[in-house]
Order: sequence, then structure tokens, then C-alpha cells
Amino acid sequence: MEIQPIVIGTAGHIDHGKSTLVSALTGTDPDRWAEEKERGMTIDLGFAWMELEDGRRIGLVDVPGHERFIRNMVAGATGIDVVVLVVAADDGVMPQTREHLAIMQLLGVERGAIALTKVDAVEAEMVELAADDVRQAVEGTFLEGAPLVEVSSIEGTGVPELKALLLKMAEETSPRPAEGVFRMPVQRVFSARGFGTILTGIPVSGQIEIGDPVEVLPGGGRGKVRGIQAYHETADRARAGHSSALNVSDVDHHDVSRGDVVATPGYFKPQTMVGARLSVLDRLDRSVTNRMPIRVHTGTSEAVGEVVLLDSEELAPGDDGLVQFRLEQPLVCAPGDRYVLRLASPMVTLGGGVILEESRYRLKRFKTFVIEELERQAASLGSVESLLEAILAREPDRWASLQDLSAQIKRSKDDTKSLLDQLAAEGKAVALGQGTRWIHAQTLQLCLDEVRDAIGGWFEEHPMRARMDVRDLRSACRFDQNLLGVVLELEAEDGRVELGAGGFLRPAGRRVALDPETESLRGRVLEAMEAARFQPPSPEELAAAVAARVEGVAGVLTLLEDEGEVHRIEGDLFLSAKAMAEAQAAVVSNCEANGGLEIPELRDALGTTRKFLIPILEHFDAMGVTMRQAGRRVLKRH
Repeated sequence: MEIQPIVIGTAGHIDHGKSTLVSALTGTDPDRWAEEKERGMTIDLGFAWMELEDGRRIGLVDVPGHERFIRNMVAGATGIDVVVLVVAADDGVMPQTREHLAIMQLLGVERGAIALTKVDAVEAEMVELAADDVRQAVEGTFLEGAPLVEVSSIEGTGVPELKALLLKMAEETSPRPAEGVFRMPVQRVFSARGFGTILTGIPVSGQIEIGDPVEVLPGGGRGKVRGIQAYHETADRARAGHSSALNVSDVDHHDVSRGDVVATPGYFKPQTMVGARLSVLDRLDRSVTNRMPIRVHTGTSEAVGEVVLLDSEELAPGDDGLVQFRLEQPLVCAPGDRYVLRLASPMVTLGGGVILEESRYRLKRFKTFVIEELERQAASLGSVESLLEAILAREPDRWASLQDLSAQIKRSKDDTKSLLDQLAAEGKAVALGQGTRWIHAQTLQLCLDEVRDAIGGWFEEHPMRARMDVRDLRSACRFDQNLLGVVLELEAEDGRVELGAGGFLRPAGRRVALDPETESLRGRVLEAMEAARFQPPSPEELAAAVAARVEGVAGVLTLLEDEGEVHRIEGDLFLSAKAMAEAQAAVVSNCEANGGLEIPELRDALGTTRKFLIPILEHFDAMGVTMRQAGRRVLKRH
């Protein structure tokens, strides 16, 4: 069996003959429940199929028309490519006719036809009036100018013509692509003896085969696909555009319900905050206001919450704007998904639109950068490469791993890597951290500019410093520590900075310009430090010895430390570089001669006291020259 990945759906008011029409077209009664047959109305989704001339099957979904079952109607509309708007000639256009039409338009359906049913029940003049009524109702919608077929499902009038028309439209409609990772909103769940849990629905992206792992969200249960059926026949795979049934192992059917999503593991996360573009119905009798209680319908899910208007005080009928939904129940969705918005109570359809992002944070109203970023996201939805670029440009951490990006665009790692390589070739993305993370080229440039400005500003404030502690730079830039390290490595490769031991950096070619008085003081301080050898004076003692202010001496000591002429042992205790080298040589010699450090012998060799020797030895421990072992110091072997 070959399937054309196209699904046709019905829409229309209750008791306008949708189910009867489906039965006449397919020979299959779509009403599954005895209650439906007794009442003569569809309360749940019905499924059937038709065959093209070459034997390929196309799916047909019959959705409920009663106002109370709008949720099921939206669930059935998910995945529909072509719609048949059903209007009874004896009733004409009714409120649910208009609402179903609006919902189909909001969900992005672009093609369809009109079936004027029950033409056998009225006079020809009434049929003509009903046809005019329908044509007026669809003006300005995707069904304006659509073919209209007069039908009697009981007598068979017009049924062959409508079937031929629908088959022709199905052949002409571009098949739903099977790109991306697999995701199927669950429309029905049950247990079959000998098989276990069965999940049915219309996949909206990707494809899956027997043996593939899946997860059911938001619950998170995981299992494997044991079997697949499409239109009641065994199939090797399920893909977007096929009405499918999956036999899933290790998942209890009691833990799954309509509204859940079965998907390839690792790509989808339940969301309680979602950014979206909202279009308000132009026939609505009220405005959409900030924090209005709402119901969001997407896929087969329904979630209650509130709508936050991001760029408007209110949205009047016919308006559109950017919003964030803050929900009480989590949704499983992706950028580009269509949704319908209804008032929480009474359940009036307000409008709908497209989901732009799975929000990480509460978005603030009237913030220019929030609105610009969402607009950029909206503009990118037509291309997965553009979407990836937009997500990379908006990344709050500035860079992201391949896994994170893959999950955000709902594509495999291989596909995502290929897209990133393409962006890199276009100069829009850069691989960092040995290729483990990616950053937008503009973001990287902003990071480089921020680092350069921060370094320049710090040295303007500290003109007597020759080097900068990277911790001060991190505090100024507030970068992720790893990202800052990579940016500094790029700056070092470019020759802009020199990275030194101990977490310090030095602008390439930097020299501190000293006035003659400070230059003289520097020389006197260094001479005094070298003369003191292993009994160095404190800054106060040094200031008295060189006849200078303590503040000036402290500044010169820091400069000498930056230049490597002195080493800070602890606090205000410094050794000259010459004394430091001599002390290290003495420690190494002592340890090698004695198998470990003999402190009295070292103290005498250096001509110092315990007051200075202990901090010096602890400094060598910190440097990794020595280590404590069995109560004494020994050389640390590398």
C-alpha cells in the first residue's frame, strides 16, 4: 500500500451531513461511538480514506460540528491539508460554519472546496440562495472562489463529482514534507489485546520506523515502536501526512491521553510559557486584553492560562500582535506550529496564529529588544536555516551546543550540523571551543567589542598597571566563564593580548608611561627589595626607607608585580624576582639532598626567619613546587 501524504478534512455546522457525506465518499462510517450513531451527530474524530486512480490512499478526517466539541474539532484539523466546508442547503451558513471556517484559516489551511449538502430536501431556488449565502460567507478567506459542489448523500447526487474534485486537489497539493524529527499529536489512545498500547494521530513532522524509540510528553514515558498501521493496514513507517496508529511498548495506555505528543526522544520539552503572533478574528465582539484568561489549542492539546500582550495595550477585532501565553498546563510545541485561541469562559474563539518560540523567561511588555527578537523569529519561520540563524542570534547564553540547537529547531544533529556549516560558509555562524559550541558571527563580534572596551576602560582607570586580572574582566563583561576564555584565546591568536600565568592578561605591546618622579621611585623600591632579599620590608617600612608616601610605594609594588620584577607571596608580603628564583633553587637543592625539606637548614641558608620562611614555603606549595607528604614537604614531581 502506498500513501499520498495528504489529509482531507471536513468542517461545518452540526447536522449538516458531514459524516453521511464521508460515508458516501469512502464507504466507511466515520462515527466510532454508539452514542454518535444514536444521536446522529459526531462528538469525536472519525477517520476514513479514499484511493487515487493509481491505488495510493489519502486520509479523510471527519470532525465534530457541535460547539461543545470545538476542542475535538481543532484536534482533527491538525494535519489537514485540504478542507471540505459542508453546508446544508436547508439551513445555509450557521454560526459553527463560520467558526469552523475561521479555525481552518487560523490553522493555516490553504486549499479546499465547498459541499452544499441535502440539496434533495429543498427547492432549486433554496439551493441557489444557500449557494449564494456560502459564497458571501467565504469572501476574504482561503475558500473565496473555491469550487462548490451540490450534493445529496442519500440519493448520490454530486458525490462522484465531489470525489473526483477532491482526488484531483489531493494530487495537486504538495505532499507534507517528512523533514525534522518525528512528532505526532495523540488523537486517540487505547489498548488492544495481544498488542498493548495503541496511539493514533496524524504526524506533523518527521518519520519513524518499527524499533525506533519514542517518548510520550508531557508525561515523559519512553518505549519503542512495535508496529505501525496506516489506514488499517500494516506499514513499515509512519510519516508526516499519514493518519497512523503506533503500537508502543513499555507505555501504559492509562498514562496517555489525547493532547499528549509522541515524539523522537530528546527534542521536545513541555512548555508553560510560549511566545506567539496572534491574529484576532475581525468578527469578534470584544477586544483581547492583557492578562485575559484563555485556552490555547494546538495539535490535539488544550491548555488554560493567560495571554500577555507584548506590543499593544489591547488587540481589537482584526488586529494582530505579539503575545506570550503563560499556561497552567504544559504544551508540547515547536516554532511554526499553528494554534487557536479561545476565551477561558465562555469558550468563544478569539483568534489564533503561529507559535514563535518556546520561552525560557517571562517576556516583558513594550521592550524594544523583545519585540525585535520575536519579529526576527517570525520572519525566519519559512526556512529552517533562517530559523536556526535567528535562534543562534537570540541565544541568551550567547553560544549553544549542537545538541541544544538541534533540540530547538527539531532537527537531527547531522541535519543541524549541515545547516550550521552552511551558515558558517555564509559568514553567519562560527564554531568555538574546538567545534563543540556555536555562536552567531554578529554575537561573536559584539563579544569581542565588549571585551576590548572593558580591557581598554580598565587600563584607563588603572594607568599604572601593566596587566589585568581576568576575574576583573569577567566581572565587567559578565560572560559565561568558558565563553570568555575562548574569546580571549581568539584575541591572543589575533595578537591583541598576551595571556599569562595566574589568570592575567596583558594588552600586546603595553608599556606603562611613568613620569620622572615615579620612574625614580620605581628604581629605589626595586633596589630596596633586592637588597632586603629574604627579609622583605612591608610597604610602610619600604615607604620610610625610600622617603615616599605609602600609597605611591603600593602602586609601584603592583606595577613591579605586573612586570614580573617582584612576586606577591601573600597580602603585602613581596619578594624580588631575584630572591624568588634563589629561594626556589635552595628549596629544590635542600629537598634533593635530604629526601625532603629540612626547614632549619633552609632557613640558615637563606638567612631569614620563620616569619618570612613559612609564607614563602606555602607560596611554593601553591605554585606546585612542593607538597606536603607524611608530615613534611617534598618536591612535587610532574
